[in-house]
Amino acid sequence: MSERDPDAELLARVGKQDPVAIRTMVAQKLPRLLALATRLLGDRMEAEDVAQDVFARVWKQAPHWREGEARFDTWLHRVALNLCYDRLRRQREEPRDDLPDGADPAAPPDLAWEARSRGAQVQAALAALPVRQREALVLCYYQELSNIEAASLMNVSVEALESLLARARRGLRAQLQGAGGDLP
Repeated sequence: MSERDPDAELLARVGKQDPVAIRTMVAQKLPRLLALATRLLGDRMEAEDVAQDVFARVWKQAPHWREGEARFDTWLHRVALNLCYDRLRRQREEPRDDLPDGADPAAPPDLAWEARSRGAQVQAALAALPVRQREALVLCYYQELSNIEAASLMNVSVEALESLLARARRGLRAQLQGAGGDLP
């Protein structure tokens, strides 16, 4: 790796159990981890559990981290993806109750219903995609990773990633049109 990992210094401080560094790490990384896990799992509470597990691994790994072997963000995303996959495999084995989340108390009921309905349509369309297509879409569009970064995380070529993205977009479009919705 030719350039220095931007998280190296912070990670070294986390490894020394510096409380300010730990709070900074959580503040910087938690929102993206939650967004990734929520998009993949479709359940905010499951996503919070995944994020907690990821940070437990960060605290355990931080003192032993060797800069230059991998970028910390790449490792962090890979751990989160693996934990999401584990939960998705378990979900296939266990029946679930899909109860809708409560409406935003500040939003007018009609707008809250529309937003919830649209969000539910998109989430259902994402959930209907094959896992690899969903992963590619979430990494590129929701996590805003470059195609090169996402392909590296998924251990595929950039061309394979672009193929996954194209199939995912077609699948989403078909799902949303079939449900009477539009792409967000």
